Amino acid sequence: MSVVEVLVIIGQSILLFILGAAGFDVVHYILHVWETSRFRLLRFLGGLHAVHHEFLDRNMVLQRQYSKMNILNHVLPEYLTGTVGAFLLSAILGWWIPGVIVVVVRTIMVVVYCFQKGEDFTHAELKRVPANRSLFFVGPAYHALHHVYVRQHYSSFLNVFDLVFGTNCQIRERKFLVTGARGAFGSAMVEELKNRGAEIETAQFGVDFTTNDYSRLDEKLTWADVVILAHGAKREAAWSANYLSFVQIIERFREIGKNRLVPPEVWAVGSEIEIHSHFNSENLIAYAESKRAFALEARRYYSDQDLIYRHIVPSAFTSKMGPGLMSAKTVVKFSLFFITRGFCYVPVTYTTFAFWNYFKFLTLKKEIIKN
Repeated sequence: MSVVEVLVIIGQSILLFILGAAGFDVVHYILHVWETSRFRLLRFLGGLHAVHHEFLDRNMVLQRQYSKMNILNHVLPEYLTGTVGAFLLSAILGWWIPGVIVVVVRTIMVVVYCFQKGEDFTHAELKRVPANRSLFFVGPAYHALHHVYVRQHYSSFLNVFDLVFGTNCQIRERKFLVTGARGAFGSAMVEELKNRGAEIETAQFGVDFTTNDYSRLDEKLTWADVVILAHGAKREAAWSANYLSFVQIIERFREIGKNRLVPPEVWAVGSEIEIHSHFNSENLIAYAESKRAFALEARRYYSDQDLIYRHIVPSAFTSKMGPGLMSAKTVVKFSLFFITRGFCYVPVTYTTFAFWNYFKFLTLKKEIIKN
């Protein structure tokens, strides 16, 4: 057998393994749906998988009394589903050797898993779930979120299912604190989140916080799971509103949430002016300076394992700050489309600047390190 043939077999084996895992992801989702079915048989089948979530509960604590039931009701069915699916596909494609390889690998994995009584690197007790950064690969942090938010994060190997179906971010019943809720973007975001079952609180400049005092926000920050920073200003107030207040609120929220199981989450509205010129416009010079300064901080938050940070970069949209070719409602809908699929950098653009800005945004880390 030549080297090329060996590489082809390895590639086919990997593909079969991935497809088998993707097949289980579909079954995984269906089992969760069946848990609340009106049909007793479907509720029974869904309930078999529910034991897995009793074994590793929402607080990421192992309930070892369910170890045997977890193996019988979850581990073995998952093994059979993925293995049979991959083997049948190998038979259809005529990939017999890759099919055997996948069966052997999955069998070894399930034997080790059973020997460890269901405890492995993706099913272990955690006092703190690291902020997940991978968009495509499922690791321990990603799967831990499925145990915390059992109706989200279904993908088991590659993040295909959640990318397609938008099940990568819990919104229903989560607590959102929104600044700038009287503005175009903020009000549209509040309305859309309420429609999706979120709990909403708002924070207003001059009432809940001022330039020199953010302490009045603490109660709401303690309550919130997610903070959305949607306030802003141009001209003289730009530096304070778009930079200083964003950083102050994030740092305060980060400190308040430092002992939470799931890191505090922040969504902040950036701008395409992070990359394009201010064209010497008096209205835009101070605005550009403040937004670019915050982008440097945002890049640091983007990599912070103690904070889930999402940077929303829209093209100009119609608001009190000026006209645009999009409505705020459109920006919000596109933002949530990306966010519910796991994106932490969220480009909402008709100019393409936000896409190009992503590459600049990634390099900002180097500038911070140099300083």
